Amino acid sequence: MNMHQKRAAALAAAQAIVEGAKSAVRSMTDDEKSQVELHLKEVDELDVLIKAADGDQARLARLAELTPDAKSGQHTPEQHEIARTLGEHFVKHAGARLAEIRGVDGASVSAPEWTKAATDNQVIGSGFSPVLTQVDRTIIHGVRPRLVVTDLLGSGTISGNAISYFVEAALEGAFTTVAEAGAKPQLHVVDPTTVTDALKKIAGFVKFTDEMTEDLDFYVSEINGRLLYELAKFEEAQLLDGLGTGSTILGILRRSGIQTETGATKLDNPDAVFRSMTKVSTGSGLDADGIVINPTDYQAFRLAKDTNLQYYGGGFFAAEYGNGTLTAQPPLWGLRTVVTPAITAGTVLVGAYSQAATVYRKGGVRVESTNSHASDFTSNLVTVRAEERLALAVRLPAGFVKLTLGTT
Repeated sequence: MNMHQKRAAALAAAQAIVEGAKSAVRSMTDDEKSQVELHLKEVDELDVLIKAADGDQARLARLAELTPDAKSGQHTPEQHEIARTLGEHFVKHAGARLAEIRGVDGASVSAPEWTKAATDNQVIGSGFSPVLTQVDRTIIHGVRPRLVVTDLLGSGTISGNAISYFVEAALEGAFTTVAEAGAKPQLHVVDPTTVTDALKKIAGFVKFTDEMTEDLDFYVSEINGRLLYELAKFEEAQLLDGLGTGSTILGILRRSGIQTETGATKLDNPDAVFRSMTKVSTGSGLDADGIVINPTDYQAFRLAKDTNLQYYGGGFFAAEYGNGTLTAQPPLWGLRTVVTPAITAGTVLVGAYSQAATVYRKGGVRVESTNSHASDFTSNLVTVRAEERLALAVRLPAGFVKLTLGTT
């Protein structure tokens, strides 16, 4: 196990202890606190070693750049550049091959696996199905121009084809004072339900002409831009409102056990959002940390004014009454607010996203290219395909409130 893997393992172990205490709705024991501190100390020590090793690696890379290529005698620094996006990674490894196969019938090309940055850790949750063969370890997040639903949710990786977990119901029993040598009360979840959510695949492709493949920068921009953006948009819609039938994900809004709230009127809607936040706390014991709202509904909140015609969220030049600075998209009630057409107008989803639900990914986004699809070869076209596999686990449905806004 290398230093990066040791660091990730130590961080994951610490996170597992913390999450375990949160899931049990209790504070950590002194022993658990000591274990967490030991793991974090190990992370700090490894960070020092990794930083030193990275410095050595940078010096070696610089030396390689200054060394002439064995065949051509030319410096080739581009061979040592680090691919920082999925598009750059694909072109770095497949660019030369793309030029070679241009016009060759039935040719395909794919890039090797790209592991994520060591400083961007994934946490492996508990309760998943037996480990199966790991096929795809590529980890990459698409370029997103705004906050999206998956940014609110907890995240983890999975080695199997499904994730099994307990959906928590009512908690029976309670803590109380106990006399010396007296019996202690038991606490347990009443009839927890075992749920299994299988991995689902999201995929799509775009087509380029042979002439476009000659411009590798175009490849990078298309993969990082349009392809991954469209993938992220569909993923967001699935996580929120997927039907759960066939190959679709069962979205949060369609999970049994989520709470509901209704706004009496348009004027009552802001209060209804706060009531939803309170319901998350009283119904699940968790604190709401995010809101998902449709752009048209957010517009109504954003443009609301008081009797002095001052915008509650600040006007188009300055904050309310000229105090402070203007925020382009202020959050509702201080919670992270995702504004997206993926949720139906008139519906707002308030929840404890990071604790009540987790998105598990097997690998990341895989990109492959071929000219053998349909009539690509005879039409001088190249098909580029992107796909990912993920599962959504909602352990505490009561941690979400579906709010129906008032319309009158």
